[in-house]
Amino acid sequence: MLHVRNLLDRFRLDLAVDLGTANTLVCVVGEGLVLNEPSVVAVERSSGRILSGGCAVGHLAKQMEGRTPDSISVVRPLGNGVIADFEQCEAMLRYFFRKAQRPGWRLRPRALVGVPGCITPVEKRAVFNSVHRAGAGQVWVMPESTAAMVGVGLPIAEPTASMVCDVGGGTTEVAVMSLGDTVAAQSVRVGGDQMDQAVVDYLRRHYGLRIGLSSAERLKIELGSAYPLDEEQSVELSGVDAVSGLPRKATITSEEVRQSLGNPLQEILEAIKSVLDRCSPDLAADLVHNGLTLCGGGTLLRRFDRFLSEQTGLPVRMANDPLTAVAQGLLVCMEHLDPWRRWLQSSEEDV
Repeated sequence: MLHVRNLLDRFRLDLAVDLGTANTLVCVVGEGLVLNEPSVVAVERSSGRILSGGCAVGHLAKQMEGRTPDSISVVRPLGNGVIADFEQCEAMLRYFFRKAQRPGWRLRPRALVGVPGCITPVEKRAVFNSVHRAGAGQVWVMPESTAAMVGVGLPIAEPTASMVCDVGGGTTEVAVMSLGDTVAAQSVRVGGDQMDQAVVDYLRRHYGLRIGLSSAERLKIELGSAYPLDEEQSVELSGVDAVSGLPRKATITSEEVRQSLGNPLQEILEAIKSVLDRCSPDLAADLVHNGLTLCGGGTLLRRFDRFLSEQTGLPVRMANDPLTAVAQGLLVCMEHLDPWRRWLQSSEEDV
């Protein structure tokens, strides 16, 4: 029996999938991270078919965003960490799975997928169905906060508190673990996308200037911060006048971008405080020494760590590779599947 299992393993891939609102990462057991592409699909509006023979997915589709004619739509199949467009999500995953696999005949791969803590049973069932239809044979899901802790190397099995804050494109996951189990966790549907939208809304409200989400993201990266900078900056931004509809420019400062990000940052801070409030005094004392670890693309906002440290009083550190922390954690669990099974939920179980 063991010989048959080893033979089957040679013809089957085990995948770890970080199915994110902004980016999808796929790791292969034995190979590591093999794919990191935007969660974007470009389709023909009339037929719903993916452009370029089904290849306008990921990087290629991202290049088209905001620059397409009316006949073409650039779709983001995921919103707020969950599947919003089932058909396009399956097509996107099917393309990513083919790209991740080596040529040759193989059995249907097994897949471990990270999901937000705020996901509903219906949304979780949608994940199982979409990943199955995309080509996976057996599917498990795991909370992203647990995967993030494993990915950044926190000692979650030890009798001490470990805390992580994972800010993704659509959700923020905050959790404290000790002795291999979750002590307190909070998941809110706030992330990098909401920050971009906040910048768009601020410029329209205060400058009467309309810009796209991609321009807002670039402005956030270039000028944005969560805490005052040593030297504030400014940049000239192009957009469309909200009244006349004509192109025009405006000069935006880093203070204004920081002000526009106030509400999303406050929601993330409140989630962290809520988790801390549910910890026992002994675990809270551990966190004074162990601190809070940040991961996810949203935490790359300048001085985000300083902002959280100032507001919570905890030492805050950035993970070594914040963008791939969840994917790497899922990969570790997939490589050592049996010891981690109690953290996983399979498609055969009730959801």
